[in-house]
Amino acid sequence: MPLTDVAIRNAKPRAKPYKVGDSLGLFLLVQPTGGKLWRLKYRVDGKEKKLAIGAYPAVGLADARRRRDDARELLALGKDPSREKQRQKVRAKLQAETTFEAIAAEFCEKRKRDGQKAWAPGTATRSEYLLSLLKGSIGKLPISEIEPADVLAAVRKIESKGKLESARRTLQLASAVFRYAVATARLRSDPTRDLRGALTAPTVTHYGAILDPVRVGELLRAIDGYEGQPITKIAMQLAPHVFVRPGELRHAEWCEFDLNGALWTIPASKTKMRKDHLVPLSRQALKILEDAQALTGQQGYVFPSIRSSKRPMSDNTINAGLRRLGYGTDEMTAHGFRAMASTLLNESGKWHPDAIERALAHGDSDKVRAAYHRGAHWKERVAMAQWWSDHLDQLRKGGEVFPIKSRRAIA
Repeated sequence: MPLTDVAIRNAKPRAKPYKVGDSLGLFLLVQPTGGKLWRLKYRVDGKEKKLAIGAYPAVGLADARRRRDDARELLALGKDPSREKQRQKVRAKLQAETTFEAIAAEFCEKRKRDGQKAWAPGTATRSEYLLSLLKGSIGKLPISEIEPADVLAAVRKIESKGKLESARRTLQLASAVFRYAVATARLRSDPTRDLRGALTAPTVTHYGAILDPVRVGELLRAIDGYEGQPITKIAMQLAPHVFVRPGELRHAEWCEFDLNGALWTIPASKTKMRKDHLVPLSRQALKILEDAQALTGQQGYVFPSIRSSKRPMSDNTINAGLRRLGYGTDEMTAHGFRAMASTLLNESGKWHPDAIERALAHGDSDKVRAAYHRGAHWKERVAMAQWWSDHLDQLRKGGEVFPIKSRRAIA
């Protein structure tokens, strides 16, 4: 006799589990603990099997019968309901592992340990942040189900906030994640390949940089008179002498310096080109580093955060110092010291352009040429570092300057 809701509610637990039958193989298993479990008995190839359908009352009588009928339809098609249930669990697990968010995380981990092409810590942090902006839109979707319109709608949300460069970069990163999924056989093609030109192109802005020698002297004198945090002043004093990228300066650690050998070795993990960068240190740079050492000691970061010595100074510290000195973003930036050095060194006519490029740590796509230049110009770079610091001293004092013939942006 088929079950009723009343009969199910009245089924009391006993010392041992017992069955209360319904129809067409469906029955309720009443446990000694009071739990009531739906089961379906069926046969496949002459063997009796049981399928777990759910627990009462979460699965009511009507729902249990629907699930029973679904299982019987599979049997009619020659499929084993229990095996199909296991397959569905596997599919659900795989689907959870192949969401955009999951594959993006996997891609980021790969890029962070990708040999010489590995992301620098700053790049990794920025890239992970930008990809996190997609979590609320396509993050939870199976990557194979994401359409071009889904991605476009997601990045346009970023664009609508006026963050044009972030939107552009996020689309690039999303495309890289899709291509990674293709390469690892979890996707047939990149859905973003036809979205080029869909976003508003951001206006290219160059880093503010002082390139006029007279104004360079004024800037150096202003830095010497800086009345803010002493370690910020020292960082601004060192920046024009070594003209490394701002992130490399901020993340400098004492273990990278050979003060006796007048050499700073920036490890590949911190450089844009993913190669060690050697920086010869002039007498002036060494003196500035001695001043820094008196403030921060001989271990850890050369320019630590004022809040914690375990972190480097903020990426905005030097720029904020320049603003405090009265220089606007269109006049001078932390990155501008590179353009300053490149322009004045080239205009001096004293140094081979390749030596200047090596000093700026600009890459060379030809590995043989790059290796040759690294060795051929080292002595010239050492001499150039000292000449440059001496020249900065002259400019600070208002001494001899060289005319400017051209100005070009430095990456």
